Amino acid sequence: MQVLHEKALKQPADNLVEVSNLHFAFEANQVLKGINLTIPRGKVVGILGVSGSGKTTLLRHFGGQLRPSRGQVAFDGQVVHQLNNTELYAMRRKMAMMFQVSGLFSDLSVFDNIAYPMREHTDLPEDVIHDLVLMKLHAVGLRGAHALRTSELSGGMERRVALARAIALDPMLIMYDEPFAGLDPISLNTIANLIRRLNDALGLTSIVVTYDVSESLKVADYVYFIHDGVVVAEGNAAEMADSTDPFVSQFVHAKPDGPVAFQYPSRPYTEELEIKPV
Repeated sequence: MQVLHEKALKQPADNLVEVSNLHFAFEANQVLKGINLTIPRGKVVGILGVSGSGKTTLLRHFGGQLRPSRGQVAFDGQVVHQLNNTELYAMRRKMAMMFQVSGLFSDLSVFDNIAYPMREHTDLPEDVIHDLVLMKLHAVGLRGAHALRTSELSGGMERRVALARAIALDPMLIMYDEPFAGLDPISLNTIANLIRRLNDALGLTSIVVTYDVSESLKVADYVYFIHDGVVVAEGNAAEMADSTDPFVSQFVHAKPDGPVAFQYPSRPYTEELEIKPV
């Protein structure tokens, strides 16, 4: 019984990330107002919301770039903001990020962009790094582009190279910040399929932060809708398209009228028209 008990204690929790009552403000601007959500291991979770709703700010708490004013983020059982620098860097080694603008080094080739984190964080010999880089590029369909400069890449190719770099060190978690922004339909569909395929093939956990509803609902297992610093709706991605929730319906179907106002707060329009210039 003792052996079984010890074995049970070593089993990882079902949730890789747990966010509890998370609050954060930039001076007087309260951005996060009590976020609660969980990211299950092995799943693709979408975090959707309009621009300025707090999505990217939430991501920065996952990696410890920001400290909450209240509440917490726990990653793999560790409360992020309680870690010291050594523990924080060790935790970040288990994470990867695909940025909105790819974040590739413009002076390096595609090969060297992928090799960079391996050379920086491991003691692997160059022949092993060579094979690993080609393996990662093959996974995103760009093994033949390894010698190209980043200036020679199309937008879709650049995102795929960024994705290959994100999986270079076999992380537990990959975070995608607006991965579909600015892509043509073919490239967009390619990136979405890669996110899903790589997550399942490599046993990853993925967080996709985006305002692109159609693609995120195709690729995600579960989605959270964030607005004005709180989670306003959540559910299985397959069910969201038919949701009757006012916010979800407005967001999914791109309706101009609903809980999300189109007009910035202002005085009544008729009053503004009556004001005469001095």
